[in-house]
Amino acid sequence: MLIGIDWGGTKIEGVAMTPAGEEVARIREATPRHDYPACLATIRGIVERLEAQAGLPGPGRVGIGIPGSLEPLSRLGKGASSTWLLGQPVERDLGAALGREIRVENDADCFAASEAVDGAGAGHRVVFAVILGSGAGAGIAVGGRAHHGPNNSGGEWGHNPLPYPAASELPGEPCYCGRRGCMETWVSGRAFEADFARHTGRELPAAGIMDLVRGGDRLAGLLWRRYVDRVARGLSVVVNTLDPDVLVMGGGMSNVPELYDELPPLIAQHAFSTVFATPVVKSAHGDSSGVRGAAWLWKDGS
Repeated sequence: MLIGIDWGGTKIEGVAMTPAGEEVARIREATPRHDYPACLATIRGIVERLEAQAGLPGPGRVGIGIPGSLEPLSRLGKGASSTWLLGQPVERDLGAALGREIRVENDADCFAASEAVDGAGAGHRVVFAVILGSGAGAGIAVGGRAHHGPNNSGGEWGHNPLPYPAASELPGEPCYCGRRGCMETWVSGRAFEADFARHTGRELPAAGIMDLVRGGDRLAGLLWRRYVDRVARGLSVVVNTLDPDVLVMGGGMSNVPELYDELPPLIAQHAFSTVFATPVVKSAHGDSSGVRGAAWLWKDGS
């Protein structure tokens, strides 16, 4: 039995899964935000309950996706939007809390691996998996396995600057990472909602804004088209540098169906090549991809 934990900024989810990908048990709890010890305790409790529900005779193998990554030398938490992980010995502490060997990877990398193994990226060798949710990021999977690189920074798309910025887009909004104008500040679901609020004085969730777009609201339509163009600019650089076999979209904004009609021609417009034939597809497992990918960290059985 494989156990996966998706340690997110708002929820911690766990799954017990067979090596064939069949889910046996699933548990979700709210994240104790800004409380690192409480997060560790929550994860331990979820794992214990999963093992009980799955009827495991002993400790299962646990893979954990975290909202950040581990610095490759010190193994301390880095680049985490859940800032209470920064500088913490996350891997060591999780291993101690669970009392076993574990595998820890970036949550976007887990998402990419999940979609590459048995999701929307299955059958493609190089998968670039984009998350457009409360934040923005990406993971890369090659041959069904997450690619990290020597700096453990593969896929950190959300913390590159917006390409080809207009004068009105400079210097950009401050980002939690300490820089300004990161992709995350332009293309996350929260960024889309904040842009609407700035121009209208109204706060609406992204789904509500899209209802206005479909109803013919001119300003909402302009903001949506600008949002998609920013996503396209960011992904055009990915195509120019990596040229992945497929772009898999996840996060809340991936549920907007218009994205799949409007995004590809805009990527083609900004990319260097005169041809853009890359499929842009919605994730198959939705918000379950991260936790399934964490479980798949043990899919080779060793």
